[in-house]
This record gives sequence, structure tokens and C-alpha cells, in this order.
Amino acid sequence: MNRSTAGLLAVAVVTALTVGAAPTAWATPAAAEQTGSRASDPFYRYDGSEPLSSYAPGDVLKKRTLDYHILGIPTPVKAVQLLYRTTDAQGRPSANVTTVVRSHLGDGSKAVSYQSFYDSLDPEDGPSRAIAGKVTLGGIIANVESIVMAPLLLKGYDLVIPDTEGQTAEFAAGPAYGTNTLDSIRASTRAGGTGLHGGTRFGLLGYSGGAIATNWAAALAPAYAPEVNKQLVGFAEAGLLVAPAHNLKYVDGSLVWNGVMPMAVIGVSRAYGIDIKRYLNPKGVAVFDELEHGSIVDALGRYPGMTWKDLAKPEYKDPNSIPAFVDAVNKVNLGEAATPTVPGFIGQGNAGVLEGTFNRPPGIGTGDGVMVAGDVRALANQYCATGNKSVKYEQYNLLSHFGAMPYWTPRAMSWLDDRFAGKAAPTSCGRIPAGNSLAPEKPAVTN
Repeated sequence: MNRSTAGLLAVAVVTALTVGAAPTAWATPAAAEQTGSRASDPFYRYDGSEPLSSYAPGDVLKKRTLDYHILGIPTPVKAVQLLYRTTDAQGRPSANVTTVVRSHLGDGSKAVSYQSFYDSLDPEDGPSRAIAGKVTLGGIIANVESIVMAPLLLKGYDLVIPDTEGQTAEFAAGPAYGTNTLDSIRASTRAGGTGLHGGTRFGLLGYSGGAIATNWAAALAPAYAPEVNKQLVGFAEAGLLVAPAHNLKYVDGSLVWNGVMPMAVIGVSRAYGIDIKRYLNPKGVAVFDELEHGSIVDALGRYPGMTWKDLAKPEYKDPNSIPAFVDAVNKVNLGEAATPTVPGFIGQGNAGVLEGTFNRPPGIGTGDGVMVAGDVRALANQYCATGNKSVKYEQYNLLSHFGAMPYWTPRAMSWLDDRFAGKAAPTSCGRIPAGNSLAPEKPAVTN
């Protein structure tokens, strides 16, 4: 892609967001379901004769080239999509899809793996579908993120954009996000026509849900994908989910973000095979049914003031009284994962009151409205204390979750530019305020 073509992508983003060419983008969830929003594209299914387990993680199973779409509108930009073998949250072989977009201003020597914050329980909302031309309400986020990706192309970075939640949309199940991301990078360097190879250097970039994938990928890489770890120059993230059990308490009863609570429980339960509805009261079952295939767009502000106690049977008013819940949230606690070995830049907002989250739970404290600042500080300090001194941490006390992203994004891109340029990584180690305990959750004692 030459500079004018990359510019067309940015123009197309603005045009697609302002013209009325895609009214179906604003269809209700029910309407989307009626029109087959979860219809299965055969490209997303592994249908080979050999068992999926016979392939190595990152092996390419299918490949296609298509126009990059924004809100269903094709652009001059070409994208290569790959179905590849990966590993799910329970360690089983699975298949996932990633998208590679080449910059003709580059030479294949550097790429950014961009992890989307599409945050959905419906795989049809994933970035690969949006890029292929699918238009859904939940997919609007993946379309808008083209605004973030266009400047990277203009800087000469090739892009790799994985469907981080996998093809069963395991929202908030961090370990699966990590393996999906790492195997996406593997696949992008193994497939012909991507311009990427074993010598390509990669940076990881993601905000919010994309930060989950970014951090888990960085944490898992040394053991799960050591050859990818050697290619990484660093990870940049903000608005990070660290210890999900804390976040559920933080957003409990909030005005905007509490809909994320049932979404996360559904996603993690799906990832680990938990029948969570057996612990819910009739209202809880109704809410979980409403969000079973919902996205963050469906959930935000939909249930103001709702709490976990409103959804659970009386004997499960403390979620830690559910053994399967405790086991699962400990598996998705980044505090229990390994320390990344590459430099990191972590940003975090702390003005959640601006988005209607007023809780300050004991031992948890404040955050950006959905993510807990004390947890993120604790994780950064943990990395510093366990051998990674190249961690830069910034806390934005006047910015909420929505507000922090536009401030953090150009700073993250500049930080990545410096890592690719070989400059020494800055550090905040020794200057990061103390955070929360990230110790595993313990089962509640019930009478």
C-alpha cells in the first residue's frame, strides 16, 4: 500500500462512520439474530481430513485474500486472512482466524500485532468478520478501530489482527486470548503472501479487551511460544483486566459498566465448561440469556444499579461460594501468570466516577470505571520485582476508561517506535505506588 492508499483507509473510516450507507450496523440484537448474524462462514471451520491435533500451534489451515471493509464498505486495502491451529483455555486444539494487512511502506521487517477490544460473546462481532464485510452492532467497535490502525500502516508497520477471543467468543478468558494471539503471529510468519517471516520483529498493542490479549501473550510467550518471544520488541497496553474477581466487585451496582459482570462470567464459564445458570435466580437467568450472544455495546448502561446479589440465588450471594467460579477466576488472574521478559508500557485511568462507578471496595479501591487501578499497579510492581525492570507505568487520575484511550494511544505508538528503533526502554520500577494483593481467590465459608 502506498501512502495515498493508506490515507484512503483513514478517509474511508471517517466516511463510513458519517454516511448512512450501512443502516444494518445499528440493528437491534434481535434483528441481527433474525438475519443470521451468527451464521457460520465455512472459512472459519476446520474441515480437513487430518485431526486438528496433528497440526502444530500456528500452522495455517486455510488462507484467503479480500478487500478490507469498514462498516461493510470495501476499501482499496487488501487483507490476508488465515485459519490457523491454536490452543483453547483448557489446553485443547482449536482453530482461529487472524488478518494480516501489509504496508507497502515497509519491508516485512517490522509488524504490530494489534489486539482489538471488540469485547463480545458473539464470534460474528470479531475483527476478521468486520474486515471481511460483516456488519453487526457488536462489530462496530472493530470497524472504528481502523482509525487506530491506519497510522501504523502509514509508519510502515505491517499489521496482524487476531480474533483474540477465538471462534467461541470466550470473553475475558485471558489465557485463550494469549494463545490465540501468539499462534496468530506464528501463522502470519508461516503463510505465503504475508511478507512476514521468522526474522520479522513484532510489537504487541492493545487497549481494554485488547490489553487482556496483549498482556497474556507477553506473559505466555517465553514458555508457550519461545520463538515468538524472541521476535517481540515489547508490549504496550492500557485499561487492563488483571484479577477479574476484583473487577466484578468494583463494577457491582455501577451505572454503566455492571453489564460487563454477567458478560465476563458467561465468557469465562464458556471457556472452562461451567454451568453457571444453576447458581442464578430467575432474574439472573433472564439477564444471562439476554447477554448470551451479546456484546459490550449491548451491555453498557443496560442494567444501571444491578448487583451480583440481584442475579444469584440467596445461597450464592457471594460468588466465592461457587467452587467452579473460584477455580476459573484464579486461572484468569494475571497475577498468577509468568512475568514477561520483554519491555512493557502499561497505562491505566483512575477516574471511574466519570463513568458512573462509585465503588471503593476494601482491598480493591478505585479504577477507571471498569478496570481496577490498584490491580494494575500491583502487576507492574510484580513484574519489576520478578526480573523485568523495563516496565513503564503511567496512571491517569483524571481520565476514565473511555477518556484514557485517546491520550494513551499516541504515547503507546511512540513507545513502540522507540523499541523498534532499538532505544533503551524506560522504567518506572521503584516509583510505582503500591497496589492490591493479587493472591488467588479463596472459597467462601458457608454455613
